[in-house]
Amino acid sequence: MRAAFFLLLGASLARFLLRHPWADRGGWVVALSAVLALLYVVGESADRSAAPYSRPGARDTRRLGWLGAVVAVWVVLVVLAPSFAWCAVPLLYTGLRTLPTRASLALVALLTAFVMAAQLRLADGAGFDPNLLVAPPAVAAVATAVFVHAQRQSARQRALIDDLVRTRRALAETERRAGALAERQRLSMEIHDTLAQGLSSQRMLLQAAERVWDEDPATARRHTRTAAAGAEHGLAEARRFVHDLAPADLARGGGLEEALAAVAARESAVLRVDGAPGVAVPERVRAALVRIAQGALANVREHAAAGSAAVTLTYLDDEVVLDVSDDGRGFDPGAAAAGPGAGAGRGHGLPAMRARVGQLGGTLTVESAPGEGTVLSAAIPLHHPEATG
Repeated sequence: MRAAFFLLLGASLARFLLRHPWADRGGWVVALSAVLALLYVVGESADRSAAPYSRPGARDTRRLGWLGAVVAVWVVLVVLAPSFAWCAVPLLYTGLRTLPTRASLALVALLTAFVMAAQLRLADGAGFDPNLLVAPPAVAAVATAVFVHAQRQSARQRALIDDLVRTRRALAETERRAGALAERQRLSMEIHDTLAQGLSSQRMLLQAAERVWDEDPATARRHTRTAAAGAEHGLAEARRFVHDLAPADLARGGGLEEALAAVAARESAVLRVDGAPGVAVPERVRAALVRIAQGALANVREHAAAGSAAVTLTYLDDEVVLDVSDDGRGFDPGAAAAGPGAGAGRGHGLPAMRARVGQLGGTLTVESAPGEGTVLSAAIPLHHPEATG
């Protein structure tokens, strides 16, 4: 539009000078042309940062004054030289972009009327031409329709972009909350399977040592040393799960079987291994199985009153299965979500194990009945995306 305005202004001035070389109005026409060009440069330079079809939210008084001055100078030029009427097209778009809808339509009507009058003056003596009355309103209508359509499309695009931004923000907030909940669940499971169970074991050992402190100092010292070893192990576990590392038994350099053997030895349980892995067991699966064994055996120790417990690791073609069994008092799995051998249960052990197994695409089953012991079985596939990712 800027280039078109100056091109039309220069062409109109050239046409006037060629046909009326320095007539009585020539000086005024040249001077007003220079003023109009200067006004247009000043106003458009101030508005250069605005989008092509954007409308300012606040109607700046100076902007409206500038537009009024430009239109006034143009009107005088058209009165003096009708050939300047063609500069109305860029001014039409400037008015549509600057003024409110009703005011811009009034300006379009004014510009169109002056263009029609100028064309009739230029055709004076050449006979009546209907196009002089039809063409200017038609061009103005088409130009206005194009601008209004582009403005509406721009408004729809801005609304769509705003909706997308809001949706992205809502999605990011949802993902942030989901991540926080997942991390909270991970920490709760880690704390339950390591620190909480370890502290419970240490408390029982220290209570046992206190009961025999005077009668059997050797046994009391043995219980105390065992509690100290458990505290050291718990400290190592705490440091590792804070950094999202593998269980301490796995971090010592051995494999899954060695880690389960260490867990079983601490809880006086027996470890059995059936089969051999056809593929390497993913690290996340190994860590989950060790945590499940820790939690299950801790529940056996605290709740089952069992005479013996066993841990069985079975390798199948596409999954690995961990069974933890005891001959304790048993419980009703449907009555309470507790660990192996728990009667009423504390309610966090089994849900945490199910969540851990479920994250890896596996299943957790519990078979138990009052007075008949308990068997907990965790089956985890070896090729699940969460296990290998």
